Amino acid sequence: MRLAFLGTPDISATCLSALAQAGHEIAMVYSQPPAPRGRGQDLKPSATHAMALSLGLEVRTPVSMRDPQVMADFQALKLEAAVVVAFGQILPAAVLDAPRLGSFNLHASLLPRWRGAAPIQRAIMAGDAQSGVQVMRMTEGLDEGPVLSGAVLDIGPLETAGSLHDRMMAAGAGLLVTTLADIAAGRAVETPQAEEGATYAKKIRTKEARLDWSKSALDLDRKIRGLSPFPGAWFELATEKGPVRVKALLSRAEDGAGRPGEVLDDALLVATGSGAVRLLKVQRAGKAPQDAVTFLRGTTVSPGTRFL
Repeated sequence: MRLAFLGTPDISATCLSALAQAGHEIAMVYSQPPAPRGRGQDLKPSATHAMALSLGLEVRTPVSMRDPQVMADFQALKLEAAVVVAFGQILPAAVLDAPRLGSFNLHASLLPRWRGAAPIQRAIMAGDAQSGVQVMRMTEGLDEGPVLSGAVLDIGPLETAGSLHDRMMAAGAGLLVTTLADIAAGRAVETPQAEEGATYAKKIRTKEARLDWSKSALDLDRKIRGLSPFPGAWFELATEKGPVRVKALLSRAEDGAGRPGEVLDDALLVATGSGAVRLLKVQRAGKAPQDAVTFLRGTTVSPGTRFL
């Protein structure tokens, strides 16, 4: 089919590559404008923008898809379908309805659970046993369109947002290819979403990332894994030079008791409001992520230390 593809991060880039390899005519790629990245904060294209260029595809990076000229240019593409994967903008009806067969979105949850901006993180933070990817027809309502296909993924006890994202990326690319083939052949079946059980995955805010050791071990473990690797749940470690921020990137809830934030052994078992959390991977400010053993070789954290 003749498609437009709209996406920005890594998961989008992988899906774009899969669609191109499947033989679709990608008439245009849309992505968010280049943004400051890396230590030098130089303007760099998104992962999808870079992938499109490597495939020899034309890219547009509009600030807003609601701009009248942007909408007119989109309509002029004479598309059969549009595919959206984590694009980063709300699309107006004039864009959604422009392709002959409609616009379709790959969403990283099992709808109607976790509609919205951060479904992967929220699923882990809520303790969901499963998540998945689904292809739905886009409507003006937020992630409310009928579902055409899906794949279910179990969430493991050591699952992080990063590891679940990577598994969804692989599953989602294949799902898009098969679903678009079904749409082109006229055999795709659309199932309306149930309204019962609908939840909203609100955007992750920076202020959420600080760990409150008075919370339960179960809640803290889910938060640590749900915010890993980005933005990373964090706490402060007191040092002779002042407090140092440390990100907790992987953990496990265990038995243990003490004052919230108190280190209970020599392997980063930390007391919480109920139970304890074993920190398995951490990242000191300005350093690379390290497993607990490596971290403790360079940083003294004795039992009785209190994390803030």
